[in-house]
Parts: sequence; C-alpha cells; structure tokens
Amino acid sequence: MSSTSTHDLSRRAFGGAVGATAAAAAIGTAAPAAADSAKPAPERDFRAATGRRSRRPNVLFVLADDLGWADLSSYGSPHIRTPNLDHLARQGVRFTDAYSGSATCSPTRFSLYTGRYPGRTRGGLAEPIADRSAGLEPTHPTLASLLRESGYETALIGKWHCGYLPDYSPTRSGWDEFFGNFGGALEYYSKLAGDGSHDLYEGDAEYRDLRYYTRILTERASEYVLRDRGRGHDARPWLLNLNFTTPHWPWIAEGDEEQSAEITRRIKAGDRRALWHEDGGSIEKYRQMVEDLDRSVGKVLDALRRSGQEQDTLVFFSSDNGGERFSHNWPLAGNKASLQEGGIRVPNIVRWPARIDGGQVSRVPVFTPDWTATLLELAGTRPHPAYPLDGVSLAGYLLRGERPPVRDLFWRVRGERALRRGDWKYYRGRSGRDQLFDLAGDIREQADKAAVDPARLADLRAAWERTNATLLPYPG
Repeated sequence: MSSTSTHDLSRRAFGGAVGATAAAAAIGTAAPAAADSAKPAPERDFRAATGRRSRRPNVLFVLADDLGWADLSSYGSPHIRTPNLDHLARQGVRFTDAYSGSATCSPTRFSLYTGRYPGRTRGGLAEPIADRSAGLEPTHPTLASLLRESGYETALIGKWHCGYLPDYSPTRSGWDEFFGNFGGALEYYSKLAGDGSHDLYEGDAEYRDLRYYTRILTERASEYVLRDRGRGHDARPWLLNLNFTTPHWPWIAEGDEEQSAEITRRIKAGDRRALWHEDGGSIEKYRQMVEDLDRSVGKVLDALRRSGQEQDTLVFFSSDNGGERFSHNWPLAGNKASLQEGGIRVPNIVRWPARIDGGQVSRVPVFTPDWTATLLELAGTRPHPAYPLDGVSLAGYLLRGERPPVRDLFWRVRGERALRRGDWKYYRGRSGRDQLFDLAGDIREQADKAAVDPARLADLRAAWERTNATLLPYPG
C-alpha cells in the first residue's frame, strides 16, 4: 500500500464526539497484545470494536533526543535491540512516515508545544536555541496550558530547550511541575552545560543529583505516574511530557564515570566544545545508550501498568529530529539539521489500549504539530483563536474511521526548504537547486524528477512559498 492510501485504522468505536463527551461514549475492550517479535508488524486492514466506556485519556508523551528513524529494531536496526519499544509498537500503531516538526531540537519542541510551525514565533527561529536571548513566550498558549485549563494536571520531566530563566520556563508556559534541564545538552553525571553552568532544576530552583541523568528521569517519571489520584472517571487526567536527552551527545553510557570526569574537567577548563564529544563515541557506545533508553521507557511503562492506568493512558513515543553521527539512518539520506528524510523522518508509536487495537502499521504522513491538535481534541478543548494550529487532528482517523487528512507537510530551516504532498517531496538544499522526489519508490531521495515533471515541481514550490510568506523572517 502506498503512503497515499486510505487506512481504516483499527479503533475502539468512538460513539460520537471526542473529548469532553468521551465519558459517555461506548467503546470496545482491548484486544490481547500480539506475540512478542523483533520483526516489524505487517501493514494490515484496520479493525473496529465496541464495548466499554471511556474517559479522557491521560497522556504520556515520550520524546527521545536525536534518535534516528531506523534506530529501533522494530524500524529495522540491524544491531540495536529495543524490546520494550518494539512491544509498545505491537500494542498500538507504528507510523512509518512520521516526521519531526523541524530538523533540530528546540524548533521541534516549539512545534509540539504550540501545534504551529516553529517560524510562527521568534523563539522558534533559533535552530536550535543556543543562548538566553530567545524562548517560548509565556503568553503563547501551549499544549500544557490548554490541557490545564480543561482540567488536566501537567508536568514536564527532562529536556526543555525552549528558553532559559528568568524569562522562560515550563512552569511559565502551562506545566504545573518541571524537573529537568533547560539547555540543549548536559554532561550526564555532573549536569554541567557547555558553558560550565549547572543545568538540573526542580521548578526554577537548582537541584543536585550526580547520578546518571537518564536514570534520574526514569525514576521521576515512574513516581509521577504512580501517584494516587483516585480511580475511575473521577480521577483527574494528566499530561506528562517525558523528554529524555538520550542518545544525544556526549556519548556516555551509565557506568562511564571516567569519561564523564574527563568531559567535566574540560568543561570546567573552559572548553566550550567539550560536550560535543567530537573525539569520542562509537557505534557500540551509541547502541548502549539507545538500549538503555529502551529499558528506561520500559520501566516507566511498567510503573504505568502497576498504577492501574494503562488502559486509559495514551502513550506516544517519538524523537525530536533525525539521527546524528552514530545513528543508523539507512536507507535515508541526510541526518540531524537536514531536511532530507534522515533529518526529519522519525520513529513514531501511539498506544491507547482502551481505544486502539494493537499490531497496526500506518503509512500516512504525519508530523509533530498533528499530535498537538489530536491531543487537544481528545481532551475536549480548542486552540486559542488568535493562535491557529498548523497541525491537524488525527483523532477522526485513529478513532472514528475517517479518511486520513490530505494536506501538505511543510518545513523550513536556514538554507533548506521542503514540502511533502502525498508521495511527492519538494526539496531545496544548501546548493540552492530545486529537487523533486517520489518517496514511494525512492525513499533515499536519489532520483531527482525535477526535469521530467517540472509542472509538479512548480506547483509544490509555489505551495511552499505561500506558507513561507506567512512566517516570521529569519533575523539578519
């Protein structure tokens, strides 16, 4: 089936409007999980079922950092084993044509938190944020602020990377709680940022814990989902954004304390490139970090199961952009920071046992802002009219058997542009040459069709230009 095919996604029959009326909707009991296997689930026709009642879902949105599209065994990695994430995929829907909102860390986070293109906001123009001059304005509505207004508890654990104190913080943008780091990277044990500052916070106060960072985040997230909030329809729903820094550089796995000490020493000596770890890392070290990420997600999911909330929790897993250096991106071309497929195509898994049958694969093109729109609909709230979304809700596709949305996916970074429509992708790289690719047969973007289909190229280029004209210009 091509990526433009319509899929009738398996769902628990929704029985009416999504969101605040969900408690009265009749839906089906969860299907048994598919048998464990390292192989990707086959694409299939999707099924519907009817049965039990639902409530607005809790939301656990797990974001990896610089994880490539093919770095999970369920996405084809030949050497990395990710049994927990593979099992999550078998319990829900694995998207093959999912994209990040941008090609680097902070712009994609802007697109998730706002549901809009990064270029709609001044802070989103930084690719990525590297100083304290820009951030997500607290006056801008966010996924967290809108869900909080509709009755959700909200928390962000892990990497924020949407601005620094004193002007920017998750607690100023709709999250009730924050525990994590503000910047784009930190040393996993000392918690030092590249400029030598300490970057681990609880709320807006510095927090000291010299254990391995991924372990700390896993414990905090597990504690959050295990909180006693009551049971059944009277329990207050929650949103947890769990943003790991794994497998972002520096290339340090748990137990690499000597390597940690050396990088920490260099940071304290004023080496601002120390965190980049350009003289370190390996494919084997990267494998260890990704497999540790998988174990960590598994522990949080186990805590969710023990809490009794698994059925009514919508779990997302994705990455903020494509892979870097040691990532297994094959057969995609390009990597992080590029608008080639390897820079923006990411793993994307969605599970909601109460509403979506497992063992499914979707080839519908989707990208980060779509999940913001989807979650707002499921929560029974609407975006602020002054800040219209660029993503579209997939709730109808996932839950009501509607046709998937047909629209363009748009990206812009300094020096590059891209637009996907169906199977076709318009791309201009730093060479300045317009290119056209048919992704249905050329996922690697090697057969440029610009000369043989100039009309299509002109149409897609014009569509890109129309959207770009609505965005803020880059500063000079």
